[in-house]
Amino acid sequence: MAWLTLASTIGAVLATTVGYIVQATFRHRRKINKLRKQGIARWSWIFGHLLVLQKYVDGIPPYAAVAFAMRDLSKEFTDTELFLMDFWPVYPALYMCFGPEAIHEICVKYNLPKTEQASKSMHPVAGGPDLLSMNGSQWKYWRSLFSPGFSSGAMLDNVPHIVDSVLVFRQKLFDMVGKGFFSLDEMTTRLTMEIILKVSLDHDSNYQRSDHVLATALRRIIAVHSFWNPFILMNPLRPIIQKYNGRIMDKYIRAELDERFQEAKLEGTGGSTSNKSVIALALKAYFKENENVDIQKQDRIDPVFARHATSQIRVFLFAGNDTTASMMVYVYHRLSKHPKWLAKLRQEHDEVFGSAPADAADLIKESPSLLNKCPLTLAVIKETMRLHAPAGTMRWGAPGTFITDLQGNLQPMDDSVGANILHQALHLNPRVWPRAEEFLPERFLVGPEDPLYPVDAAYRPFEAGPRNCIGQTLVWNELKVAAILTCRELQIRDAYADFDAKREREMGWFARVRRRLFGGPIRTLHGDRAYQSDSGGLHPVDGYPCYVSRVVAS
Repeated sequence: MAWLTLASTIGAVLATTVGYIVQATFRHRRKINKLRKQGIARWSWIFGHLLVLQKYVDGIPPYAAVAFAMRDLSKEFTDTELFLMDFWPVYPALYMCFGPEAIHEICVKYNLPKTEQASKSMHPVAGGPDLLSMNGSQWKYWRSLFSPGFSSGAMLDNVPHIVDSVLVFRQKLFDMVGKGFFSLDEMTTRLTMEIILKVSLDHDSNYQRSDHVLATALRRIIAVHSFWNPFILMNPLRPIIQKYNGRIMDKYIRAELDERFQEAKLEGTGGSTSNKSVIALALKAYFKENENVDIQKQDRIDPVFARHATSQIRVFLFAGNDTTASMMVYVYHRLSKHPKWLAKLRQEHDEVFGSAPADAADLIKESPSLLNKCPLTLAVIKETMRLHAPAGTMRWGAPGTFITDLQGNLQPMDDSVGANILHQALHLNPRVWPRAEEFLPERFLVGPEDPLYPVDAAYRPFEAGPRNCIGQTLVWNELKVAAILTCRELQIRDAYADFDAKREREMGWFARVRRRLFGGPIRTLHGDRAYQSDSGGLHPVDGYPCYVSRVVAS
């Protein structure tokens, strides 16, 4: 009889659990069903709006980032500039936002928290809580510790390091003249990784000339990382690869932290150190906040601080490398497509740094503030980042919160729904960006009286408000230095036509048969072959094959 009683008890517990799950799921789906009536039609109780999204995914190249399918879908909602997408059962329901007013409410007025999904997505990269996904007091604490290392003054101190790395990059470009096409994205990735390692850890990695254990481990993590692609996320080897390489990163960074800690102790006893790296300045801020702790009596750095700092360094390496590398490629891409602006930049560089390009590096090292005297260069970079925006951000709702759509309707955004800020749609929103599809750097040179002048809150490549990107000054400096030290002597143009022809010649018989039966894939996105693909971050598809040539003096 005892076993019957046990079986009955277990059955009752299981039935209750299943009943609760079914009831909770039904309540959630009913609530979303009510909300979705304000948004997209063709909603399904089972699949939400996934099938609707698939229609737009099918209309873009197979390797294009899904953000561009969202951008195309958003054109149906220009009257509200906000619509609900239900990603059940893959993801929670999210408002898709591409109007600056609603985005300002979400990110600045209410400063809504990052989503739990953001934390889960970033964990393989960061290895723990990180500034991209933290919330509340935890985020404020770690942001305050690392802010000194990314201040404008600290970034100017690091400009000579940027110059040294860009000079190596410049020489590597010269070495490729006349040698066929190559991946520019691979070269810029190595450049920016070398810089962020130096800036964050004061580590001379020489990554442009040889492999490096820390960079290799991070790239292996990113290679099997995606924020949405189910084929990557369901890879059974993914967690093993990411955890193994995550341990490699943790071990290496902890060793660097211990070294910086010993330097801090030396400085505390009267020794001298000129280390202005991000982690060195973060340690100083940490010790200042903990003045009651005698670090001279500590053999090793506090393990709690070390664990969290390691996660921040990992995410700095990812974000500081990913965005800068891809944007650098697109700056060259846009300049090659707009020779008039390339000529203007060359003239500006002649005026600021003299007519001898070789002198610019030393001048920048001696006076980094010269970078601020290149408004045309900055305008070109800003317009490039508008047209090739980095990934957006997601926020989660809070009880009693409402956001306002373009028609003035209040949309409920409680703790059962989030928001996805669509940078690609926002930056090409014709209501706030006249001639939105055109490359017009003058937008960032005119005054408020000009129709081209950017609308407040409409430009956010690094987001805006209290949670803007901590490292954006570093990105601006890297992109400006790269343009200044290369554009007067080198000319880059894409080689997609030759790349595609080579791939065509190497295509196997099975691929040829499949193409004859089903047709070939879409190759361009809105007329551009160099579209952004989802490869951990938004990078130019196929690594941006290109040719480089010397500029012939006129």
